[in-house]
Amino acid sequence: MPQPKPTNWAAGRYEAVAERIAAIADQVVAAAGRRRPLAGADLVDLACGTGSAALAAVAADAHVTGVDITPELIDIAKTRPGADRVAWVAADATRTGLPDGGFDAAVSNMGIIFVEPTGLVAEVARLLRPGAVFGFSSWTRGGADGGENPFFTPVVEVLGPPPATDYTHDQWGDRDIVAHRLAADFDGVVIESSELTWSFASVAAALEFLEFESPAHVNLFQGLGEPDRDRLRAGFEAAMGRHVDSAGTVSFASPYLVTTAVRR
Repeated sequence: MPQPKPTNWAAGRYEAVAERIAAIADQVVAAAGRRRPLAGADLVDLACGTGSAALAAVAADAHVTGVDITPELIDIAKTRPGADRVAWVAADATRTGLPDGGFDAAVSNMGIIFVEPTGLVAEVARLLRPGAVFGFSSWTRGGADGGENPFFTPVVEVLGPPPATDYTHDQWGDRDIVAHRLAADFDGVVIESSELTWSFASVAAALEFLEFESPAHVNLFQGLGEPDRDRLRAGFEAAMGRHVDSAGTVSFASPYLVTTAVRR
């Protein structure tokens, strides 16, 4: 099967997404810290985006390296408070160029799930010392009740199922797949589930986020002709409209996992 088409993460405003999921980055770093103290540890944040997990690790007094394939996102990360305490590297998370066994911890907040998994896990295993911790977050399939996902269901309804590929990001939301992928190199896999509430001031604000800020959706819209763009916009509008309260606010929950494991 073919690999999925790469997302241009510089499209839109990834920082708008990062702000909304920053609390999950804090949770990932805290979960890693419960498995191994992070103060003084050498830690790498893989597919770091604009650096929320890296900066949470700095706050935990780790020695931090942040890696992302998109230089534009690293440039944004460098402007954030505490960024001068991070070594920023523009590289693919499967080929970081960092030293073998150079780290006591690796973390990722909704980042490595978009990376080819076999090479990714091999690279994490190469980077980590025995006893080091690997912690990451991942979205699960469907909505909070296992039903509609307002960010994805309209895509399938309007454009049809995505083409079959070797991997998809939501595979990391399957506990059995996570355990299988980590089994060769990691012990003590712990998987915790939670939900993130997305809230927008209005349906119009939610559509603005999708069409002009969220890179995955911006890429999708940009790849469509005008009739399909209009149909997709209407599909998202209807989906968001099903989650509007009496004040006009759009609010819905997305389930996710936080996984930690120890390098064998």
